[in-house]
Amino acid sequence: MADRNAKGATRGETETGAETGAIRDTTEDWKTKPPYRTAPANEHFDKKWTAHCHCGRIKYWLSRDKPLATKFCHCVDCQALHGAPFQWAAIFEKEDLHFEKGAEGLAFYHSPDKTTVHRLPCKVSCAYCHSPIMDEGRNMVLMFPGIIKFSDAEHKKLFDPQCHIFYSQRVVDMHDGKPKWARLDGQSELMKEVERTDSKEHTVLGEARNESMED
Repeated sequence: MADRNAKGATRGETETGAETGAIRDTTEDWKTKPPYRTAPANEHFDKKWTAHCHCGRIKYWLSRDKPLATKFCHCVDCQALHGAPFQWAAIFEKEDLHFEKGAEGLAFYHSPDKTTVHRLPCKVSCAYCHSPIMDEGRNMVLMFPGIIKFSDAEHKKLFDPQCHIFYSQRVVDMHDGKPKWARLDGQSELMKEVERTDSKEHTVLGEARNESMED
């Protein structure tokens, strides 16, 4: 039976020091797998895009020309953890990503039980400046294109979001003509785009709306 700490995490789930990024466990098998593996596995990694956190301590490259999908997420968790009305996320395979220093300098947060462990799914950020880097799932990663260094506007368009998700939890209306899903795309109802107006009454602050396409 696996040992458990006071928070209920097994010793196989690596705890991290959020203030330093230090690893405090001996089980590090996940560090040898994408997206954290380093040389020699990544010696011939094709670097299409470069990104780094605000302080520059965390740097990574992407090998795919464009994301598998890109979305704006309006869920309340993203609002709280990003300190913003919504999150801009681009989906990639884990093999598409290479961190310059592997897991060094990264902090991990498992939001379901609010613990700083590398337990999937988890939030990944710079342990020094706390810039959000990605959401890591079991098979995919959701990168945040805001820290990618785009050479021009045309390249940035490759990361243009296709839709909005969790739009029923939004705090601001978006007038962009993109599909707006109440929760997950393809698994919830589509919502109507609120008509543009100059009236302050049409800015949502603190109270979610739920105008479905069926109304």
